[in-house]
Amino acid sequence: MKPTELLDILRVAEKLKCNTRHCVTSTGRPESVAEHSWRLALMAMLLSGEFPELDMDRVIRMCLIHDLGEAFTGDIPTFEKTDADSRREDALFSRWLEGLPLEIRGQWQGLWREWEDQETVEARLAKALDRLEAVIQHDESDIATWLPLEYSLQLTYGAENVREFPCLRELKSEIDRWTREKIARAEQKEQ
Repeated sequence: MKPTELLDILRVAEKLKCNTRHCVTSTGRPESVAEHSWRLALMAMLLSGEFPELDMDRVIRMCLIHDLGEAFTGDIPTFEKTDADSRREDALFSRWLEGLPLEIRGQWQGLWREWEDQETVEARLAKALDRLEAVIQHDESDIATWLPLEYSLQLTYGAENVREFPCLRELKSEIDRWTREKIARAEQKEQ
């Protein structure tokens, strides 16, 4: 890959450092899309021993690129994102992928398509981890930043995605316990 090609890709990816998500960090600062993708990839790496039969390198790669389309559209929270928003993001990302150097274009298009189709265990694992990372971050944020709908969404988001994976069901159960305790503490303060 030519230096100019690498720099062009990195310039697009840099936007994920600037584009913020709906959630905030434990210090109250808006979380960036890049921070979410980085921790998601870290989760996949940390849990790789739980999935020796899977291609965890591919899972980590999907985690790293899954939100690159948001470099063009910004992040839209899942409870606000419409089909039209998704189609627009997909079209912009697809157009960008077409311009990548040949040696990585096919690989990234394949990873993105695999993520979107959700037909492989690796893609479903990456999606499940994506959901869990979001609820973990949400639990780390101040509950004062939560919208009313998020009190129930915290407990349901990702539940369907983790069903296939025993260790992730266990993790989701622990996250749900944490969520319930957080909500109970907030309700006690209000009384």
